Amino acid sequence: MSEITVIPARSIITMDPSQPVVEAVAIREGKVLAAGSLEECTSWGPHTIDSRFADHVLTPGMIEAHGHVFEGSFGLLPYAGWFPRHRPDGSMADGIQTYDKLFELLRQLDEETRGSQEPIVVWGFDPIYFTDEERLTRHHLDRASLERPIFVFHASAHLATVNSAMLDHNEITRDSATIGVARDANGEPNGELQEMPAIALATSAIHLIMRLMGDPEAIRTLGQMCANVGITSLVDLGASGVTRPQGQELWRQIVTDDFPARIHQRHLIGMMPGSNDWAAAADLVQQFKLEDTDRLRTAGLKIVLDGSIQGFTAKMKWPGYFSPGGQAPADHGVWMVPPEQLIDMVRPFHERRINTHVHCNGDMTIDLWLDVVEQLLLESAWLDHRYTVQHSQLTSPAQYRRMAKLGMCANIFTNHIWYWGDQHHDITVGPERARRMEACATAERLGVPFSIHSDAAVTPLGHLHTMWCAVNRVTPSGRVLGENERISAESALYSVTTGAAYQLHADDEFGSVECGKAADFTVLEESPLTIDPMGIKDIGVWGTIVGGQSNEAAHPGS
Repeated sequence: MSEITVIPARSIITMDPSQPVVEAVAIREGKVLAAGSLEECTSWGPHTIDSRFADHVLTPGMIEAHGHVFEGSFGLLPYAGWFPRHRPDGSMADGIQTYDKLFELLRQLDEETRGSQEPIVVWGFDPIYFTDEERLTRHHLDRASLERPIFVFHASAHLATVNSAMLDHNEITRDSATIGVARDANGEPNGELQEMPAIALATSAIHLIMRLMGDPEAIRTLGQMCANVGITSLVDLGASGVTRPQGQELWRQIVTDDFPARIHQRHLIGMMPGSNDWAAAADLVQQFKLEDTDRLRTAGLKIVLDGSIQGFTAKMKWPGYFSPGGQAPADHGVWMVPPEQLIDMVRPFHERRINTHVHCNGDMTIDLWLDVVEQLLLESAWLDHRYTVQHSQLTSPAQYRRMAKLGMCANIFTNHIWYWGDQHHDITVGPERARRMEACATAERLGVPFSIHSDAAVTPLGHLHTMWCAVNRVTPSGRVLGENERISAESALYSVTTGAAYQLHADDEFGSVECGKAADFTVLEESPLTIDPMGIKDIGVWGTIVGGQSNEAAHPGS
């Protein structure tokens, strides 16, 4: 019989309502054998006691229900975002809060890589923060270089800004017909590329980014970053096995039994170039399921319906975007999938009982997704589908009531409250709608199962911050954005453990500490349930335990 390891801790939060807190847990064969008192856990037979966590707090392993391999690949790229950000080695990158600092970074990178044939690519930028500057264009970036192509990827990953050399290198001209090539008053491309069809025109930059996404080091970096912030499972909502099946073999080679986190893949078909054979895509996802391992699993399908609110490309219902001063802006909402095509895309997955999550930032896309789910359930009943609205930022109470009736879930992008809350209040949607964004309390009150997420690398990976946002709803200006949508720390922790596991149809295996479940734990310095709620985001993370194996967080210089 396999050896039993018993781990005592200062406190073990179980998310099991029959015993919310215990003092020890026994592990055998990577699973929880017992949770309770130290005496109870040692009563199962010969054992070893691991006392390393006697002064720590354990929670069920936190599950990031919406992340991306971008978090690992972008960890290998220079950072140009507004807020300081942790790097994979545990160090902190400074924020870039002036155009001059951005140009200084770009010139430095040009000097450091003099002679390289590759473009300069940085990520994390967002022009919406620079209210005292005109929106970034190619003319601004030309100050950094007129010869070296430059690609500045926005934080949302829905837009980019490039310089004139990048436009010239990729022959992006006034004659380019691709939707999303922004133009100046004379009809010339101004350097902003909105949404993936336009972004993809900057082929040299995209090739570099795609190469990084397929770099084994990026996948390993993603695993370490999960350990750094206490994530035991990450759901990759941009898995590309359907469009590039050969990439799956690389994941299988790297995400093995000693990988620091479990990876659950939602395969992206919403932007498949030159293909609309959705049944073939569904068959391929089914094939992936047959090849699942303990650490690499198939979660289902992900479709992107619209863009980002802060990029003004999310699809909005009346009255559209906010118009401060009465100057109504153009409605820049972009359908990423033809609305009439959505049901045909999802139907073969529904028929094969493959769970689907749909990216819905604007409230118009939420209505469409609910209509499709209702029609599919009328055609073919599936009583436990757990279809999910991803991001669910502007979901109204009426939409949540309908989601509850349809048996749907929400994965709510709470980090927006901090990273763009002030901008949503003042610029994008206005005060009233901003106060009800990321409406966790409404979802909870109306009986819609929900989780919360970071969308890493759009915002930094780590659930202590997503929980902090959901509990406090504080913006950088100090504004409390919708105090009536605050939830308790316990509800927030539930959402990133049991709630996230439920969306995966895996709450029988993950999400709580109880006999028979995976021995996955997040190891913290303090309890998020007893600390002052404003301190949740600053709790220290020792690391994780995944399947009984410990993974310590990285520290600068380690």
